[in-house]
Amino acid sequence: MSSAQDKVQNMIGQLDNELAKYPALDQLEKTTNVPKAYAAIGLVALYFFLILFNLGGQLLTNIAGFIIPGYYSLEALFSASKADDTQWLTYWVVFSFFTVIESLISVVYWFPFYFTFKFVFLLWLSLPMFRGAEFIFRSFMQPMLSRYFTKSSPVSKDE
Repeated sequence: MSSAQDKVQNMIGQLDNELAKYPALDQLEKTTNVPKAYAAIGLVALYFFLILFNLGGQLLTNIAGFIIPGYYSLEALFSASKADDTQWLTYWVVFSFFTVIESLISVVYWFPFYFTFKFVFLLWLSLPMFRGAEFIFRSFMQPMLSRYFTKSSPVSKDE
């Protein structure tokens, strides 16, 4: 039976193989003599630490809510599939809705570690493996907003 240390080393090896796709990280590894997997883990830990202790928490959570989905949205725009377009359009609707609600109520002052929870929530919304934005939209927003939108009347026609 393999030990926990073997499992961790295996996961670090997988991360290293994934990061090997990026030449800039190989160059960073050669320059600093720090394995790229350890550097990536360290940067993620630092990012989470800064959010946890609210050292730029609002900015860092908004960056996380924009960078990953922004990348996937651009990737979806350049793909032939329309399913991924729908997923990311749904994400941006949900993200915008929560951003507006967040600005209207000052929840930051009432809720300790708010930005930590927001960061985890944004990852859940945005990462394709969870499809959290789709869940929120289908469960809460669609039932509330569907009466205002009909499928038979598009906003614009491209004829």
